[in-house]
Amino acid sequence: MPAKRMTRQNPAPKPGIVHLGLGAFFRAHGAIYTAQAVAASGGDWGIVGVSLQSPRMRDALAPQGFAYTALELGPERETPRPIESVCDVLVAREDPQAVLEAMADPGVRIVSLTVTEKGYCHAPATGALDPDHPDIAHDMTHPLPVSAPGYLVRALQLRRARGLRPFSAMSSDNLPENGRVLRGVVLDLARRMDPDLADWIAAEGRFPATMVDRIVPATKPEDIARLERITGWHDAAPVMHEPFRQWVIEDDFVDGARPDWGAAGAELVADVTPFEHMKLRMLNGTHSALAYLGYLAGHETIADAMGDAVLADFVNYLWRAEIIPALTPPPGVSLTDYATALAARYANPAIRHRTWQIAMDGSQKLPQRILATVTETLQAGRDCPGLMLVIAAWMRYVGGVDEAGRPIEVKDPLAAELRALSDSAPDPAGKVAALLSQRAVFPAALAAALVNPVTAAYQTLVAKGARVAAQEGVQ
Repeated sequence: MPAKRMTRQNPAPKPGIVHLGLGAFFRAHGAIYTAQAVAASGGDWGIVGVSLQSPRMRDALAPQGFAYTALELGPERETPRPIESVCDVLVAREDPQAVLEAMADPGVRIVSLTVTEKGYCHAPATGALDPDHPDIAHDMTHPLPVSAPGYLVRALQLRRARGLRPFSAMSSDNLPENGRVLRGVVLDLARRMDPDLADWIAAEGRFPATMVDRIVPATKPEDIARLERITGWHDAAPVMHEPFRQWVIEDDFVDGARPDWGAAGAELVADVTPFEHMKLRMLNGTHSALAYLGYLAGHETIADAMGDAVLADFVNYLWRAEIIPALTPPPGVSLTDYATALAARYANPAIRHRTWQIAMDGSQKLPQRILATVTETLQAGRDCPGLMLVIAAWMRYVGGVDEAGRPIEVKDPLAAELRALSDSAPDPAGKVAALLSQRAVFPAALAAALVNPVTAAYQTLVAKGARVAAQEGVQ
C-alpha cells in the first residue's frame, strides 16, 4: 500500500518574505530559521518561494500544501522535521507579473535570494554588474524581467509608484560582501533604467549582508525512499542537511522589519565581513579544493575525498599554512578550532555531497573562494603553492577530460569558452596562459603573478596526477 503523502498540518502563514531561488539550501537553512523564529516570537513571515526557471519545485510542493521534510543527517542518526514556513511557490517564467505583484505586496518586507553566484549577472572578478549579460540587456528594455536583479528593480519601481516603502533585499549567496554586491548591481541597473528610482533605492532601501553555513547535498530518489521508510509518509521534495548550521546577519533592515531570527539562533551583527571571509575561504575554498582534486583523483563525494589521507593532509595544510595566516578572525572565534570542526563535518559519512556538484560554476566561485586569499598572500610577500595547485586543478577540470581520459561534464556559464581556451594550446604552459587571459575570472595584475607557479602546478598534475601533486604540495 503506498504511503500517505505529506500534507500541511497548520494554516499557511501570511506572506512577509519573497525568496528568489527556492532550492534545497534555503529550504534547509533560512526557511527553518524563519519557522523557528515565528514559533518563538510570532509575526506574519510566511515565505513565497520563486523559481526563476523550472516549475519542478512548485509542482512537487503544491500537493503537500508547500510543506516538506528537513532530514538532519547526523553521523549516528537521522532526524526528520516538518517545515511549514513556505506558503506558496511561483514560477517566474510562467507568470512574471505574478512574481512582481507578490514582491510589491505591502505585507512583504523582505526579498531574499539564493540564486548562486551566476544569478547576479555580474563580473566575478570585480563584483560589478555586467551590462552586456543577455538577461540584463533584456531587462533594461522590457517591463517583465528575467534576471534576479531585474525582478528586484521592477518590483521596487512598482512599490515606489504605489507609495509603498521598499523591501529589504537580502542575499544569502556565497559572495564576498554579498549585500554590497547586490546593492551595486541593483543600483547600477536601476540607474540605467530610471535615475530617480535609483536615488530612491539608494536612500530608502537596505541590503543587509549575510553569511550562511550548512552543508546541503542534493536530494536523490533513494533519499526520498529512505525518508518514507523513516516517517511513513511520502514527501516529493524533502531536503537533507548536516546537523551544523550558522547564519550571521547584518542587522540593517528597512524600518527594522524582520523575523526574530536571533530567537532561532542566528547572529545579528553590525559587520558580517570577518565571518564571511572565514567561511568563504576556509569552508568554501577548501570545498572547492577537494572538489577539483578529489574529482580528478576519482572520488565521488567530499566524504570520500576527506577519507583519502593524502587529500585530508592537503586540506589541513591549506588551512594551517595558507588560509588562516591571511584571515582576521571574528571576535571570540578560534580559526584553528573552526578548521578542526570543518574537517569533522567534511568526513561525516551520512553527507553524500558530490565533488561534481561543488565543482559547478567554478568561474563564478574561484575569485572569492581562492583568488582573494592568493591575492592577499602574495601582497604580504608569502607564497601559497597549495592554492596554486587548486587553481591548476580547476584549470585541468574545465579542460573537460579527467586523468583517465574520460570526459567531464563541466557545468559552468563559461564552460564552452573555458574549454576553447584550454584546447587552444597543446601543452600545460599554453593552457595556463590561455585560461589566465579570462578577465572575468583573473584580473590582469593577478594573472601575471600566477603564470609561473600555476604552470608548474599544472605540469605536476599532468605528470603525476592529483594525489601525488597534493602529497608533494604539503612537503
